[in-house]
Parts: sequence; structure tokens; C-alpha cells
Amino acid sequence: MKGIVKGMGVTLKNLTKKKITYQYPDVPLQMPDRFRGVQHFDPEKCIVCNQCMNICPTECIDLVGKKNPDPEKKGKVIDTYDINFEICILCDLCTEVCPTEAIVMTNNFELATYSRDDLFKNMEWLNDNNTNVRKENSINLQPKSIPSKAKKEVK
Repeated sequence: MKGIVKGMGVTLKNLTKKKITYQYPDVPLQMPDRFRGVQHFDPEKCIVCNQCMNICPTECIDLVGKKNPDPEKKGKVIDTYDINFEICILCDLCTEVCPTEAIVMTNNFELATYSRDDLFKNMEWLNDNNTNVRKENSINLQPKSIPSKAKKEVK
């Protein structure tokens, strides 16, 4: 009897408190800005240095470059860039080591799927994954514009 009264006391005390249940997935969760979610990849910035592939602890990144088709330009151009999210641990090492910030983290985290094959993401998918990019990296995704002071000097 004492246990029932004690349990009802806890229930009645918490009945008036604010609910802490989130209505996810109907209401999307707001992740903090430094949340490590799925990567965004910009192939135009990639210099095929292979640093992201070499530092990856799970070896889930597949990066292939080819010789630049323009004979006057040196270096490589990207051919394929794939990530296997089946084994990716979203550790953020690939983004930290990238010298050109071609790969950045987003706040997207929903990768649930019915097929394991859907967890292999290619370069096109990663490039289209540009929503919810971290604030510090979103500046680099916008097209470069000339500041107003510089415009006056150019004229």
C-alpha cells in the first residue's frame, strides 16, 4: 500500500510539469552547430590530395583522381568520391584534414534506410547534401562577391 501511494505521489507531482517528449519526426530536431552529421562534398574545391582517404580510421572513403584533361594545368581532377556510411563513424577527421575545405560536416543525421546499398553515397549525392551546413563552413559555400569598398575602388 505504501508503494502505491508513493508511486501516485510521483505521478501527480510530474503531471503538472512541462512535457519533455519531442514530437520527432513530425517536428525536426535542432542540432547544435558543431554536431557531426553527414558530410557535404564540393568536387570543384577538391585537389585530389587523398588526405581524407588516408586519415579515415574506417577506410570508408573511396577517392579516385585522374590526370587533368587540360595539358596546360598541372595536378589531378576528381573522378570518383564515394563514402560508405555503413561503416563511417562521422568522426570529422576527413573534414579537419582537408586543405581546401572541399568536404565539410552538416547537421543532417537521418540515414535510416531499408537497404544497405542505400548507405553508399556517391559524389553527386554528397554535393547535393548542402542543407544544414555548419555556420562556420556555410560562408565558404556562398558565391564570392566583391565587398562594397572594393567595388568603389574598381570603378
